[in-house]
Amino acid sequence: MEPLVDTIIEDPRWQAIDLPALAERSARAALAELGLPSEGFTLCLMACDDARIAALNADFRGKPQPTNVLSWPSEERGADIEGAPPELPEPGSADAPEELGDIALAWETCCAEAEAAEKPLGDHVTHLVLHGILHLLGYDHIRDGDAELMEAIESRILAQLGVADPYV
Repeated sequence: MEPLVDTIIEDPRWQAIDLPALAERSARAALAELGLPSEGFTLCLMACDDARIAALNADFRGKPQPTNVLSWPSEERGADIEGAPPELPEPGSADAPEELGDIALAWETCCAEAEAAEKPLGDHVTHLVLHGILHLLGYDHIRDGDAELMEAIESRILAQLGVADPYV
């Protein structure tokens, strides 16, 4: 079985957790929850530090500060109607999987947030990877109805993965 997530570790501190396995598990759970096959899709996850993500955040969002996770969908998939699910992508073939997009995570910010919330780093990162994947699939949280939908899906998937609901 081909990996769904191509994990690139820029900052060696990410070796402290098995990020490739965690990301793969999160991605497969997200696709399954949404009724999509895990074969026929691919995405890239970059594990970096706060300096790198701050530069990316400045370049792409005009916000020159670190953040926990950024995502770049390969195409716009968001729903026009608030609270409605987005139109999900069709899978590609084994030889030419559908590219969902890219995600970046920042080590220092993720660690600080996990510590402040008194939760295991792996659980927090699982949530952030899942959050990023849902963004790649067209989910968002700018409008209230969209946020409610996205958070409910995140909570269901996290429960399946044995991770406490971050929204409770």
